[in-house]
Amino acid sequence: MKKSLVALAALAVAGVASAQSSVTLFGVVDASISGYSSTSRDLNGATFLNPFYLNQGSVKVSRRTLANSGYNSSRIGFRGTEDLGGGLAASFWLEAPISNDDGQQGIATFARRSTVSLSGGFGEVRLGRDYTPTFWNDTVFDPFGTNGVGSNLINTANDAFGTFGTPAAATAPFTNVGSSNYVRASNSIGYFLPPNLGGFYGQVQYAFSEKNKYSPGTATPATLNASRQGRYVGGRFGYANGPLDVAVSYGSSTVGDNYYVGTTTKVNTLNLGASYDFGPVKLFGELSKAKNKIDYEVEPFLGGRPDVDLTGYLLGVTVPVGAGLIRASYSHVKYDFNAPAVLFAPAVEDPKANKLALGYVHNLSKRTALYATIARVSNKNGAALTVGGPAFIANGVFTPKTSTGYDFGIRHAF
Repeated sequence: MKKSLVALAALAVAGVASAQSSVTLFGVVDASISGYSSTSRDLNGATFLNPFYLNQGSVKVSRRTLANSGYNSSRIGFRGTEDLGGGLAASFWLEAPISNDDGQQGIATFARRSTVSLSGGFGEVRLGRDYTPTFWNDTVFDPFGTNGVGSNLINTANDAFGTFGTPAAATAPFTNVGSSNYVRASNSIGYFLPPNLGGFYGQVQYAFSEKNKYSPGTATPATLNASRQGRYVGGRFGYANGPLDVAVSYGSSTVGDNYYVGTTTKVNTLNLGASYDFGPVKLFGELSKAKNKIDYEVEPFLGGRPDVDLTGYLLGVTVPVGAGLIRASYSHVKYDFNAPAVLFAPAVEDPKANKLALGYVHNLSKRTALYATIARVSNKNGAALTVGGPAFIANGVFTPKTSTGYDFGIRHAF
């Protein structure tokens, strides 16, 4: 009898625990037949100093492939919430990218998101690897959600903007760096406003560089990215009510560091995005400006490398048609290297690029959809952006003038 009572008590406790917590398996499997083609032009040409230069022609790089993530990013994840009582809840979110086209990438790392959080009437405090506030505007206000060949040029250009040169030494003035924290930031602490603020929402985020500091400073190893690279701080605030959604965000990411040269390279990003749903049509728009800048402990005699500016805008639209959705966008970016004028030399025009994307999604159900997207990028003055696919020839002679691509695929969510 006592054993039966103990068993019933254990079952009752287990039932309460399961009622107060939940764990969900979720994911997306997205596959597409995709094609990419980029055609170059010769970077050089006849000049005043070299009037006899012969154009070296053009180069075309193309590929057809079975790809993934043309409509939504393929992923698999686990998320759960435990009710702690008194309005408090503890949650976790582990999300891994998968490459279902070849099966080579699976739950090896939860690189898409890995967070644990505590939420309540005060909002939510979230720890781990997560999207940055500045990336949200680039993807939320893009009809293509920064996926596939239709992804806007603001996303494409900013993703590579953190790899612009940073001074390394007198004999090697520019060294490429990475970890721009453009899409996600690791080792971050985030705070989200509560959802009951009459449509106002917001978040702030700080990501640690997790680099060693030395005292005295002369003990710092003579290597690049030694003490500050990887740090991020940013925030996003907006208002969503009915058909309107508008948000502004700002972030600063430390992408390069050289203690002994006395330089720190940062990418500062400011963007403003909005959408308005009229019913028959939904409009999207975004303005973005990023600056790749170098802070010098001691200003160089010749002034150092000028800041590099990247500005862009996006206009987009979606039109529901029965069970389907037409998507279209136009995006533009321009680089400004702020190069000083050189005597007797022609002014260097700023590199810039335009992109036009058009697509259609047909929903077979709430979870399954067929989609098709085509896109074309036009580069000018040395800009070298593409729709994706194979990397272009990096020999300093050729740069892609145009790039076209397509995705035809199926997406299933669970």
